[in-house]
Amino acid sequence: MEVDIAPQFGAELKDGFKTVNAWVSGGIAWLDDIQQFYRERSAIEKEYSAKLSALAKKYYEKKARKVSSLSVGDTPTVTPGSLESASMTTWGVQLSTLESRASEHDQFAGALISQLADPLKNLGTRYEELRKLHGDFAAKLEKERDNQYAELRKQKGKYDSVCQEVESRRKKVDGAFDHGKGKARNAFEQQQVEMRNVKNTYIININVTNKQKEMYYHEYVPEVLDSLQDLSETRVNKLNSIWSLAAQIETQTLTRSTEYMKHLSSEIPRNNPLLDSMMFVRHNAGSWQEPGDFQFEPSPVWLDDSSIAVDDSAAVFLRNVLTKTKASLGDYRRELDKKRKEVENAKAVRRNIREGKDKRDEVDVVRAVFAIQEAMHEVERQKVSAEVEVSTITSVVGDLSIGARNHNFKSQTFKIPTNCDLCGDRIWGLSAKGFDCRDCGYTCHSKCEMKVPADCPGEQTKEEKKKLKEERQKSSHTVTATNGAATGSHADMPRLGRSDTVNSMNTLSSGYSATAHRSISGGMSPTAEEPPLVDKKAAAPAPGPRRNRIVAPPPAQYVKDSDDLPPPTPRSNEVKGRMLYAYQENGDGELTVADGREVTIVEPDDGSGWIKVRDGSKEGLVPASYVEVLTATPPTTASTFSSNRPDSTYSASSASTTNVSAATVGKKKGPAVAPKRGAKKLKYVEALYDYTASSDAEHSMGEGERFVLINMDAGDGWADVERDGVVRSVPANYIQQV
Repeated sequence: MEVDIAPQFGAELKDGFKTVNAWVSGGIAWLDDIQQFYRERSAIEKEYSAKLSALAKKYYEKKARKVSSLSVGDTPTVTPGSLESASMTTWGVQLSTLESRASEHDQFAGALISQLADPLKNLGTRYEELRKLHGDFAAKLEKERDNQYAELRKQKGKYDSVCQEVESRRKKVDGAFDHGKGKARNAFEQQQVEMRNVKNTYIININVTNKQKEMYYHEYVPEVLDSLQDLSETRVNKLNSIWSLAAQIETQTLTRSTEYMKHLSSEIPRNNPLLDSMMFVRHNAGSWQEPGDFQFEPSPVWLDDSSIAVDDSAAVFLRNVLTKTKASLGDYRRELDKKRKEVENAKAVRRNIREGKDKRDEVDVVRAVFAIQEAMHEVERQKVSAEVEVSTITSVVGDLSIGARNHNFKSQTFKIPTNCDLCGDRIWGLSAKGFDCRDCGYTCHSKCEMKVPADCPGEQTKEEKKKLKEERQKSSHTVTATNGAATGSHADMPRLGRSDTVNSMNTLSSGYSATAHRSISGGMSPTAEEPPLVDKKAAAPAPGPRRNRIVAPPPAQYVKDSDDLPPPTPRSNEVKGRMLYAYQENGDGELTVADGREVTIVEPDDGSGWIKVRDGSKEGLVPASYVEVLTATPPTTASTFSSNRPDSTYSASSASTTNVSAATVGKKKGPAVAPKRGAKKLKYVEALYDYTASSDAEHSMGEGERFVLINMDAGDGWADVERDGVVRSVPANYIQQV
C-alpha cells in the first residue's frame, strides 16, 4: 500500500510529545517481544532436533540388530557380510535423512539466537537509548519554556511589587506631615519613574516569552517529534530486515514449507513503515488549541495600560536598552549561523550511518546532535530576545540609538567616596560597584546605568573631566531639590482651601532643610582636589565646622553687642490695605472679599500667613499674601516679612506652591493660601557680617540683611535661612535671631 502524502508528526501533532513518545516507546518495547518469540522458537527447534537425533539413533541400533535377519534371514547359508537389503538401505537413508533434518533444526535454532534474537535485543536497547535522549532533550526544552514562563511571572511580580510601592508612596504623600510632604512627594515621583521602567521591562519580557513560546511549539517540539517519527520508522525498517532474514533461514530449513515462506516473504516487504505511522496519526490526531499569547496585566493597585512609557526618563532607559541590545544582536546572529552549520554537519553524519556509509555509533552522534542543538537554542533565544526588544522599542519610539552619544562605560570598583552623576547619591556598599566613562569620566551606580542620558561629550582632559564632574553634581542636586520634575509640575493640582493647609508652614522650621543639599553639592568630587575657599571679607568669623571650608575670624570692630541694634518702632493702630486678588472663604472665620477692595486690617499677620480684615461691617480672615498694605508698618514684626516676602517655595505643603495660579492662563488668581492661624510663628535672623556664597547651596548676605530662619545650627556650623522664597545655608556664627 502506497502513501500519497508522507505524514509529519511535527506539523500535524504539534504539542504531542508525550503521546508520540509513549507510542514510540511501545514500538521499541515490542522488539523485546519479538526477540523473545525467536528465543522460544529456538528452544523448540533445539528440543525437536534432539528428539529427532534420539529417534534416529534408536532406529539405527534396531536396524543394526535386524539388518542381517531382515536382509538374508535368520539362517543364511552364506554369510552376507556387510551387505544389506535395498529396503534396509532405503531405511538407512531415511534414518540418515532424519539425522540431517535434526542437524538442520539445530542449526536453525542457533541462527534464531545469533541472527535474530540477539540483534533484536541489541537493537531494542539501542533504540530505547535513542528514545531516552529524545525524552531528555524534550524535558530540557520544556524546562527552558517553563523557566521563561517563570521569568515572566517573576517580572510580573516585580511589576506588581513596584506598583504596590508606588501606591504606598502615594499614601505616604497623603498621610505625611507637612514638613515631610515634599520629601514624600519626591519619593513618590521617583518611584513612578522606577515603576515605568519595570513596566517596560515586563512588557518586553511578555513579547520575548510569546516569541519563545511560539518557537517552542512551532520549531523545537515539532523537530523532536519529527526525529521520534524518524526513529520509529527506522525501527520498522530494521524490523523488516530481521523478519526477511528469519524468513530466509526458515525457507532453507523447512523446504516442505517453501510456499508458505515465499508467501510470508512476499508479504513482509509490503509492510510499509508509513502504514503504521499513518494509522497512528489517523487515530491520534485530534483538535488542538494553541495556547494564547500573554497579555499585559495591570497591577491591582496601580491601574495602567499596555502602552510603552515614552516620557523623558523612559526614553533614556529605552535608548540605553536599544543601544546595548543592537550591539549584541550581530554577535548572536553570527554565533547562531555557526551553531546551525554544526548541527547540519552532525545530522549529515547520522544519515550516513543509517545508509551504511559511516561506521560510527549512532547513539554517540545523536547525543552530540542534541548537545549542539541545545547550545544553538540558547543562542537563538538570545537572538530572538534581542530582536523582539529592538522591534518592540523601535515600533513605539523609533530608533532612539541613532545619533546617541553613548558613554564608554566600564565596570568600576570605587575605593574612594564617589557620587553618582545621575542621582547625586554616594556610590557605596561592601563592593562599591558602579560604572565610569572612559572618555568623559561620568560615574554612576550600577542601577543607574540604564537611566544615564546618551550625551557623552567625547574624550576629555583631566581638567575638563573635573569641570564636567562639578557641573553634573550641581545638576543632579538641582533635580533632586525640585523633586526630579520641571518647574510648574504641580500646575494641574486642585486649589486647596485654608482647611487643607493646616500647619504647612511648620516645614519652615523642620529638620528637613537645605543641609541635605548642601552636604552633597557643597562637597567636591572624589576625583578632584577642592581649592580652599577665598574669603571675601577677612573681618568675618569663620563658619562652623564644614569639610574643606576655611574662613578667617572677624576683627573686634565687626563684633556688635545686641544693645547696638535699633529699637523696634511701635505699630500703628489703624492699618489700611487693598485686596490684590479676590478671595472666596473656605471655612469658618474666613471672609469673602472682592479684587481691589479696600479693607481695614484688624489683626496683622502673627506669623501664620493670615490676617484679620474688616470689609464694611464684616470681619474675617484672608491670606496675608492677598492683601497689599497701604499704611506701612515698622519692619520689626514677623508680619512685615510674612506679608511682603514671596511665598516660600521650600514648604512641603502642596498648598504653598504658586504654580497653581501660573498654570491658569488668562485668569487672575491669588497665590496659594497660607496655613491657618495657630501655625508656628516665623523666626527671623539678621546678618552680623558680610558673606559671599561659595556654591549654589549658600546665600550671600550683607551686614544687617534679614532672613527667615528655617533651621539653626544643627551641629555642623551652618544654618538654613530663606530669602525671596529660596532656602540656602549661611554660617551660623554670622547671624543672630531678632
